[in-house]
Amino acid sequence: MPAAPAPAPEVVHLAHDLRIACMRVSRRVRFEASSNIAPHHFSVLVRLADSPSTVGDLATSERVSAPSMSRTVSALVDRGLVARAGSPDDGRVVQLSLTDEGQATVVSERAKRDAWMSDRLGRLTSRERDVLTRATEILGRVLAE
Repeated sequence: MPAAPAPAPEVVHLAHDLRIACMRVSRRVRFEASSNIAPHHFSVLVRLADSPSTVGDLATSERVSAPSMSRTVSALVDRGLVARAGSPDDGRVVQLSLTDEGQATVVSERAKRDAWMSDRLGRLTSRERDVLTRATEILGRVLAE
């Protein structure tokens, strides 16, 4: 089977610039939020805010090993942000969910993280915001592949 052709130079350049911009945005939002929640911990909390899960499912969705996710979950349990409970369907399965404190932390952290970005986006023209809306949709498709 022949190898796939190399991407055009302008595609490689765009990939580089986009990757750097995304890293800078992520880093800046975390800095501006002055959070005491590590990024990987917050990511797990957000997933659990959507619905309860298991260590295995979280590990798969976060693309880390099960032992690594188990350590992350244990740290969140120790902080009182996540609770473990047996599954009503299968006693061997441990379900993870947010505690009330965990839910409050997600709400608070999201608000802090969104505040800085909302301020910056509010300074743009409506046309620039439309471009970013479209870019966000495209990035969502790229990441889903």
